[in-house]
Amino acid sequence: MQIPIFTVDAFTNRPFSGNPAAVCLLENDLDEDLHQKIAREMNLSETAFIRKLRPGDDFTKSSCFGLRWFTPANEVPLCGHATLAASAVLFHVQKNTNSVLTFVTLSGELKARQVEDHIVLDLPLYLTYPQVLQEVEELIKTAVGDMIVQDLRYSPDTKKLLVRLSDAYERSVLEELQVNAQRFLSAEKTGKVKGLILTLKGNSSGTHKGPDFYSRYFAPWYGVLEDPVTGSAHAVLSSYWSEQLGKKEMLAFQCSRRGGELKISLRNDGRVDIAGQIAIVLKGNLTF
Repeated sequence: MQIPIFTVDAFTNRPFSGNPAAVCLLENDLDEDLHQKIAREMNLSETAFIRKLRPGDDFTKSSCFGLRWFTPANEVPLCGHATLAASAVLFHVQKNTNSVLTFVTLSGELKARQVEDHIVLDLPLYLTYPQVLQEVEELIKTAVGDMIVQDLRYSPDTKKLLVRLSDAYERSVLEELQVNAQRFLSAEKTGKVKGLILTLKGNSSGTHKGPDFYSRYFAPWYGVLEDPVTGSAHAVLSSYWSEQLGKKEMLAFQCSRRGGELKISLRNDGRVDIAGQIAIVLKGNLTF
């Protein structure tokens, strides 16, 4: 059996930066256990599987597809960067002729469209609520030590904890912070956290057009110690920073080692457009 497979670096226009995802194009149904085996073989934070929904569907002409995401450990309900990667394969490799693609996923229908040299994802926007420190104190201490935390929020829909560091810190402090995410597993006692976001206000002003905010994201609960650039975390960050900054259009930078940039636009329908660039770095076939 042969399955076309691609590696796409998402949220960057430079190869070997951004967040890599593998993308498989499934002409036929794939045995359930093979999805996980392939994801483990590829050993990237996510492997995306695009499938046809009806007989006669075509990767070049159809506009609606099934999409699933697997980490090396398990299936996940939402993955932004692998959706960007899947869209890139359909738009750029398969030369899909539609202006908008719709993906049927575990998080409902997600749409992707091309705008100039970006691909725009229409994602759910997740609200955050104040979180009491005592409940997660050990986890925070494990993550940031004695650094000053300015705000603490929790997103129940995504089980992500958002930790905002003091505005007094520079971007370099967040970038250079040594985080041992493996230790989060024993430090997190509530069972309600499945992802930890560290974030910092940017220094964007009227004349200086830098990022509005910075972040790093850790998900050892899903087998991903640190994710390079995370669409789903920005579905949480967008609602928080929009409220804090009074802005609907924002530029975000995730300052992992590989780094990546996201353009954010809050929509009027309670969702969020997250746009990024891509670089396709590998094309081949899985053979088994």
